[in-house]
Amino acid sequence: MYCPDPMMAMREAARTLSVAGRAVFAVWGSRRACGWAEIFPIVDARVNSDVCPMFFRLGTGPTLEAEMAACGFKDIICRRIEADLPYRSDRDALDAAFLGGPVALAYARFDDETKRAVEADYLDSIAPFKTGSEYKIPGEFVISAGTID
Repeated sequence: MYCPDPMMAMREAARTLSVAGRAVFAVWGSRRACGWAEIFPIVDARVNSDVCPMFFRLGTGPTLEAEMAACGFKDIICRRIEADLPYRSDRDALDAAFLGGPVALAYARFDDETKRAVEADYLDSIAPFKTGSEYKIPGEFVISAGTID
């Protein structure tokens, strides 16, 4: 999901596997099931292009499984997993999203004032998942494995 061309990455994985080799791919599930999804419009509003336009595409319906099959994978097993992402504080949630997360590159280029505004907006968007000082942000993940003949 972080590749500009996920199918090319899957084809390359298939090409490099030995006979009966197995590859496993993990992506985010549907956008509506991921509590952190509002980070994208928050960041996109402050840059000149879409930061992360396709991150949820592979986790929608049977898309990942279909694209794996199109890349030559067989015996595909696909599982949808719901899990809460726990963070002990605002800072932990912010660091996960902005320092090592999918919008880190855009965030790193913001000036301090923009960073503060983006952080405040993001904390507002995940506020429903906060209890006391801690967060449990829901997420859905799709894990698929397949073999090569």
